[in-house]
Amino acid sequence: MSAAPRGYRSAGRTDVGKLRGHNEDALLIRDDLGLWVVADGLGGHSAGDVASALIVERLAALSRTGTVHDFIEAIEDALIRTNDDLRQAALERRVDLIGSTVALLVHHDAFMLCGWVGDSRVYAFEGNRLRQVTRDHAQGGDDDTDYGRRRPVPAGNAVLTRAIGAEERLAVDWLITGHRPGMQFLLCSDGVNKELGDAELEAAFRSPASPPELIEHIVETSLARGARDNVTAIVVRLGS
Repeated sequence: MSAAPRGYRSAGRTDVGKLRGHNEDALLIRDDLGLWVVADGLGGHSAGDVASALIVERLAALSRTGTVHDFIEAIEDALIRTNDDLRQAALERRVDLIGSTVALLVHHDAFMLCGWVGDSRVYAFEGNRLRQVTRDHAQGGDDDTDYGRRRPVPAGNAVLTRAIGAEERLAVDWLITGHRPGMQFLLCSDGVNKELGDAELEAAFRSPASPPELIEHIVETSLARGARDNVTAIVVRLGS
């Protein structure tokens, strides 16, 4: 957890869970850049941990100069380069796919930007209501692009329609959301959603808990329920 000069606090944690042999999730907290990232390597495929770690490594190496649009362009360039490198690595290893989902949040003084590929999620909490900002790129979800339906990727009980490393052309979805004092954001891998429903998450955010306390509650509750997947979450709270 850290306090940032731009008026927000954040906390995050990742855990291997109770059933998986190793952690294929990765997270990035860069309060200095106003950038938070959760990446979930694809289980059931080769080197999911390599994919998520590479995403975080590339985004962690960015600097933030110029406008927010310049920063978003740099993020997209880094993800596109990662997509290309993961596809090349899969060819060299002679495996079907090395891939990962990603969800990210970018701070701006006037708004917040959410970006995502796959089914890792960003939620916003305001006025005692929690809403999912992102839309899962998964079979039966809201993905309505031809690109997204070209090559479904099995991922647990769902079928992803988009992932970094899955297709030659990467498409990152972006959405602008509010920036008001007291707003909170949750970024999480699907290991959280497998153990806690949206109503339970909303109830947790209605409490006066701090970001570190919320993270502790989310991860520990997931672990207590068996944590069938890796569990990763970040909470960001906006100040005045």
